[in-house]
Amino acid sequence: MIDPALLSGIIKLTILLLIQYASGCLVFYKGVKVNYTRKINHFALFFIPMFIDNIIPVQPSIELLIIGSVVAIAGLIIYIKPIRTNSRLIQRMFLSFDRPEDRPNTLLWLTTQTAVGYLIVIPIVIYFFKIGYEDLLLIPILVNGIGDGLAEPVGVRFGRLKYKTYALFSKIKYERTIEGSACVFFTSIIVIIFFQSGFTSSEFICALIVFPIVMTLAEALAPHTWDTPFLFLFGYLTLYIVKIMPFVSH
Repeated sequence: MIDPALLSGIIKLTILLLIQYASGCLVFYKGVKVNYTRKINHFALFFIPMFIDNIIPVQPSIELLIIGSVVAIAGLIIYIKPIRTNSRLIQRMFLSFDRPEDRPNTLLWLTTQTAVGYLIVIPIVIYFFKIGYEDLLLIPILVNGIGDGLAEPVGVRFGRLKYKTYALFSKIKYERTIEGSACVFFTSIIVIIFFQSGFTSSEFICALIVFPIVMTLAEALAPHTWDTPFLFLFGYLTLYIVKIMPFVSH
């Protein structure tokens, strides 16, 4: 009998790759903006695993998280130019997140963002479990998954108030919008309210005031395409400080 964790992983990977291919076809055949198809992949990457985990329950563990991170980063090797140029399937999948303005750094930025994101999350997960803060682990993840996921499509569709941010390994400045960043702000408020039970009354008030501001600034000031590591780092750091500050906690 196949191991539930392995079965769950295979199903998740299959669905995510199919969604990636379908969204790449939207770009190729229908001319849909990559700004939108990237976020289709973003939301799929966030919600599909949660959905599958409800169908095939798997006991979470740090070992599975590490294995998943290695597979996620190693799997990006299929998108290197020598491989994707010889596969129409992979070309379509790559097209779903290859914004023209990101070339030739698309894969470099994606790989480094993913790797650094995991390098931040894994030790924090271990530490938060050790000190009893595991109930707070989902907060920055939800803000990243929902708030940052909405930021780009909202900014592209409705953004009028624009500002520029830098990018790693490039001198080009990229545009962001206040309207897009507002998605991170309001999502942060909603998520903190949803997780109110994880805080004392004074901690909750402090988190409700400080956390949305920090997360919005983290997204706004992060390098282009590098939002995730910044949201994770400053999000978890803010939650930790709120929990340990004596005049807040007592």
